[in-house]
Amino acid sequence: MAVEELQSIIKKCQILDEDDFKEEDFSLFQLAGQKCIEEGHIDQLLEITQNEKNKVIIKTMGWNLIGPVVRCLLWNDKENDKRKNYFLMLDLLVKLCNPKELLLGLLELIEEPSGKQISQTILLVLQPLQTVIQKLPNNKAYSVGLALSTLWSQLALLPVPYSKEQIQMDDYGLCQCCEALIEFTKPFVEEAIDNKENKENENKKLKDELLKFCFKSLKCPLLTAQFLEQSEAGNDPLRYFASEIIGFLSAIGHPFPKIIFNHGRKKRIWNYLEFEEEEDKQLADSMASLAYLVFVQGIKIDQLPMVLSPSYILQFTMGHTEVFLQRTEESILSKGLELLESGLLRIEDNSVLYQYLEIKSFLTVPQSLVKVMTLCPIETLRKKGLAMLQLYINKLDSQGKYTLFRCLLNTSNHSGVEAFIIQNIKNQIDMSFKKTPNKWFTGPQLISLLDLVLFLPEGAETDLLQNSDRIMASLNLLRYLVIKDNESDNQTGLWTELGKIETNFLKPLHTGLNMSKAHYEAEIKNNQENNQADRKSKELCSVTIGREEIPNMPPEMQLKVLHSALFTFDLIESVLARVEELIEIQTKSTSECKMLE
Repeated sequence: MAVEELQSIIKKCQILDEDDFKEEDFSLFQLAGQKCIEEGHIDQLLEITQNEKNKVIIKTMGWNLIGPVVRCLLWNDKENDKRKNYFLMLDLLVKLCNPKELLLGLLELIEEPSGKQISQTILLVLQPLQTVIQKLPNNKAYSVGLALSTLWSQLALLPVPYSKEQIQMDDYGLCQCCEALIEFTKPFVEEAIDNKENKENENKKLKDELLKFCFKSLKCPLLTAQFLEQSEAGNDPLRYFASEIIGFLSAIGHPFPKIIFNHGRKKRIWNYLEFEEEEDKQLADSMASLAYLVFVQGIKIDQLPMVLSPSYILQFTMGHTEVFLQRTEESILSKGLELLESGLLRIEDNSVLYQYLEIKSFLTVPQSLVKVMTLCPIETLRKKGLAMLQLYINKLDSQGKYTLFRCLLNTSNHSGVEAFIIQNIKNQIDMSFKKTPNKWFTGPQLISLLDLVLFLPEGAETDLLQNSDRIMASLNLLRYLVIKDNESDNQTGLWTELGKIETNFLKPLHTGLNMSKAHYEAEIKNNQENNQADRKSKELCSVTIGREEIPNMPPEMQLKVLHSALFTFDLIESVLARVEELIEIQTKSTSECKMLE
């Protein structure tokens, strides 16, 4: 029945000129053709399509059959003669139909599916789509751009495989699509670099479209993509995709060194205004991804000029590292840490000049590392962040370390981080004692730094439990200084400032400890009394620790928390007592020496 309907419509149209075809004819042809396909009459439809008498009709109306043919191929994935005929029908339509109409029909098909059908559809229509675009007589650049943008938008919906197993399984087909997309794009790259004079303007437009596609691809999927080990690089589809994308950039006249080292510069060396205007908003992720691919994965790294110094490379990769570390996704954060590590490991210790800290990213990156260390829920990344901050500190010269310490003490707002910085200050002072004296960690400069360390932010009212790590680190530093630096030598300037230290730190700490211990002892007493009353009801209750209420805690656990707090105060008190004892011994010894003189 469907075949007869189609033949009837075709007979009617055979006696008409192409310009005389009506909208009704298109609709009837589409409905009848779709019925033929759905009812399995593909053989008869092939005969009709191949008939020379129907050439004009198929050229004008046949593109409407692309959708039904592709859908049947997606539904019927078993290899058989009928499936072969569907492919033959698809090839015939691509060969015979108007390429402009076919282009729109194929792009609509690509936009339709969701989930796993996205990759299945893309893999099915990429080759026909490439052929159709190549047949277009003009405006090819626009069509290539439209096709690549549509393909990328759909691929961006697919989850990026994270592990080796996921890459090998490729459940959603992203890896296959990336490889196929490279083969789809290659002819257009070759066409764009064709130097025929009469195609210069069109080729420039084509290069622009390809450049946009490359940057989109660097952002998705390559920004979040994980790669196999170097030993398995040959079997890594995402690495292949990345390598080809970087190759495309060079081929169309935008080699990555020129792009990557332009990021963040006031004076542009990459003369591409359309992208520069949006660089910070849209291209920062793409450029960071490119930096990671080159400097961590080593893709196309041989294209870098050999004259570039490690410090120069670090200077320009820090901006890209900053982009990574501002994100919260595990895969992106880990790439930022890897990129930073690759740059720092090329640098000798104590060789990064303090002037580099005038570059914004050289201060924002360590501040971002602090956020990773304190806020990231993934332990491995927190530990890696801590290791990278220490490595970064090691690379700075003395003034750079001093400047960074001051910055982080003022901005971190985290007791554990401040304790880490104070320990680093102690290490630098120790090195100054053992080796050549360092003006940044002795005398007036050190005293200025100690003003940020040996004080309580809110005096005696400071929350000692919340600040316990910092306070313990500060006391240990003070104990070290008292032992290491005799009052008579006073290399650090500590003894000159002892009165201020006692006023701003030691005395308020004494008062705070007494208040805190009294408070927690009262809490323990109240808790024990309340527990006896509540034991019958066995209800959960809450307790206030460090100005924060911890709800629904069993009474036994409450007591453990309260006793733990008291233990912390006792520990602080014992170190404080030892510091004061050492100060007394030193001052007494100095006084006796003066009397003997």
